[in-house]
Amino acid sequence: MVEKMWVLILLSILLLHGDETSASDPDPIQDFCIPNPKFGAIKTAHLTILPCKNSSEASTDDFVFLGLKASGNFTETGLATIPVNPTIFPGINTLGMSFVRADLKAGGINPPHFHPRATEIAYVVQGSVYSGFVDSNNRVFSRVIEQGEVMVFPKGLLHFQMNVGEKPVTIFACLNSQNPGLQKIPSAIFGSGINEELLEKAFGLSHKQIGTMRRRFDPKTVT
Repeated sequence: MVEKMWVLILLSILLLHGDETSASDPDPIQDFCIPNPKFGAIKTAHLTILPCKNSSEASTDDFVFLGLKASGNFTETGLATIPVNPTIFPGINTLGMSFVRADLKAGGINPPHFHPRATEIAYVVQGSVYSGFVDSNNRVFSRVIEQGEVMVFPKGLLHFQMNVGEKPVTIFACLNSQNPGLQKIPSAIFGSGINEELLEKAFGLSHKQIGTMRRRFDPKTVT
């Protein structure tokens, strides 16, 4: 009986370790892998695998991206982002990375969010931004960072940014996964369809207040 218990424990450890391994980007087995548009993508739980074309068919243009010269479209929070992954920039396929340009209008915010599969490092190109993250003990690490300064957001931890200057902010951020994932806290809570009674009890809000939040973060919801 004791031997069977140890076997079950060992199997559980191996399965948990296997889950951690499959959740990270695999190491490349060649110099680079430019996706071949002739073949469809293979999707797994955490990764979209894009078959490579012959390396002799690769060109310099595959490794140059020109799409970050201007900001993207701004949201109502004053944030504009241009996320870059292998789908639009073939040269970074299988390199275990992605990046994003983020712009914030004066007073604009990047609401609390996290990336479940990547650490992020953010470089301030211009402006002043209140930036920070919260660790698993609910300790906040935050400060205003200026042009030329960098802050890192550890993998899976909630982080945020707010333009505290009078001029626009531009940030360039890099993540160590080509599929980092993005979970926006307000949308995840009020826009995902979580049971309303649970939300009322968790946040001490009324039925009417929950309805207001749901309409804001999930316009399809009618209450």
